[in-house]
Formats: sequence, structure tokens, C-alpha cells
Amino acid sequence: MKARIRVVVLNYKTADLTVACLRSIEGEVVARGDTEVVVTDNASGDGSVEKISAAIAENGWTWATVMAMPANGGFAYGNNAGVRPVLGTPECPQYFLLLNPDTEARGLVIGPLFDFLERHPEAGIAGSRLEDPDGTIQRSAFRFHSVLGELDMGLRLGVITDLLADHVVAPAAPDVARETDWVSGASFMVRARVFDEVGLMDEAYFLYFEETDFMFRAKKRGWSCWYVPESRVMHYMGAATQVGDPRKHMKRRPGYWFESRRRYFVKSLGPAGALAADVAFVGGLVSWRLRALLQKKDVRDPPQFLRDFVRNSVLVKGAKIPPAK
Repeated sequence: MKARIRVVVLNYKTADLTVACLRSIEGEVVARGDTEVVVTDNASGDGSVEKISAAIAENGWTWATVMAMPANGGFAYGNNAGVRPVLGTPECPQYFLLLNPDTEARGLVIGPLFDFLERHPEAGIAGSRLEDPDGTIQRSAFRFHSVLGELDMGLRLGVITDLLADHVVAPAAPDVARETDWVSGASFMVRARVFDEVGLMDEAYFLYFEETDFMFRAKKRGWSCWYVPESRVMHYMGAATQVGDPRKHMKRRPGYWFESRRRYFVKSLGPAGALAADVAFVGGLVSWRLRALLQKKDVRDPPQFLRDFVRNSVLVKGAKIPPAK
């Protein structure tokens, strides 16, 4: 029987997390009987393929397979590998669920997203509610970035956030299903027709902003994106990417984050808009740093973040971006 849903789990040196993720969805996958799971491994080189394959065999998970990739091409590259082989073929499922390895199901994950998309044919993408291990709800229903949104992110001033409420990129997660601009890449389901019309994720991104770019393109083609809190996922934020939880002190932000950000902002806002967004963010951040210094507040930014941001801004690096792969 042809699967109606394909779950793609991308692994890179997180075999234990991936196995735990598979174990957490086992009950739902078996009960549904219409779901297959493909684990793509981005050339981990640490025995991940063997370890995950052994777990699949030992547990009798006939619904899961492992696809070893020849290189670590990033998030879009690894997830696309789980979608591309069946897209446009008679075996193509109706939906694809892209699920991070650093997630575990809390109750049903697949069913609520599938049911929502079945009831709403105009919706192309549906994302899960993400939770910390202690149940704290993570912000995972977002607005597209804008100049005013970047100013708010830099300033971190409550009165300004209130005034710019319609531009805040990461508002508090709603309690009910709601249309949003984009959802977290940790757990989201895509209608196969969206891939057919919009294309796969842009593999010129290594990590970060690729799902935002994809959902921006989908919206331009008329597909809506929804946050569906009935689909609940525990997310160990930063465990798969090694970038860290933005609510805590972090390691220095890697260069690929800045490259991805610049690529997305130029693609979505244009060169002038991307430059304006950079200036707004830096101006706001400098203001926040001065305020924090005077008020002796803790600055919870990655080390050398302001310097790295300026060095990688459109003003310094320019607005030229390589073509999508």
C-alpha cells in the first residue's frame, strides 16, 4: 500500500536522539498504517548509519529506512534527499512531515497535522507546537522578517515591542490553530503539491532560514501556513544544530548563520530592504547594549555577536547572493 505520509528525519551525528525520536512516534506510525519514515544521514562519519540501522532492525521498525548521503550539505540538502526521490512519481505520498532528530512526540504529532491539512485544502503547510522538556511552550509560529521587526529585535524595549506588535517576528504561541507566516523547521508537514509548485528548499542555505525562505515562496504562490498546537512535540532546542537555545547564553554564532540570514533578507526584502533591516537591527542592538550597561543588565547574546553581525552585514559583504541549487 502506498504511504499517504512520509516522515523525513535528518541526522547528523545525533544517532541517540534520532533513535529516541523514532521510538516516540512508533505507536502513532503503527496505529495509522499509512506512514513511512526515512532517516537521511548527512555523512555523519561517526557510526550513526550503523547505529540507527541496528535500532530499526532490533525493534522491527519495518516502516523506517536509512538513506546515507555522500556529504553534509546542510538542512535543506538532507531533507530534500528524503523528498526528491518520490516527488512526482506514482509512489509520492500526499504529505511530507519534516521532523528534527532532537524532537520527541508528546501524544499525537502526525495525525493532527494530517487532519488539519485534509480539512483545509487551501493550507499548504502546518507546524507543530514545540515544548521544552518541562512543558514550557516554545515560540514557533512566526511573522516574516521586516525592517520594523528587526528594529524591535535589536531594541528589546517593551514599549516599542507593544507599538510594533504587528511586526514582532516571534510572538507568543497561540493556544488554537492559527494562520501564520512561517513555522519552526523542527516539525512541519507539507502538502506534496506545494513542493510540486514551489520547488524544494533552497540548498544554498547550509543551516537556518531555509524553512523561512521556503514558506515565503509558498505564500507567494498562494499557499497558507498554519500553526496547529494539537500536534505536540518536545524539542531539545539546539541539540541538533549545536547553536544553542537563544534564551540562554550561547556559543559564538557560526558564520553560516550570518550567510543564511543575509541570503534570506536579500531574497525576501531586496538589497535596499536588507540593508535597511541590518541598519535597524544594529541601531537597536547598540541602544540595547548601552541601556544594559547603564542598568547593569545581563546581555544574553552570543560572544562577539555585534562585531560578527556588522562584519557579515549587507553593508560590508554586499547584497550579491549565489543562485539557488
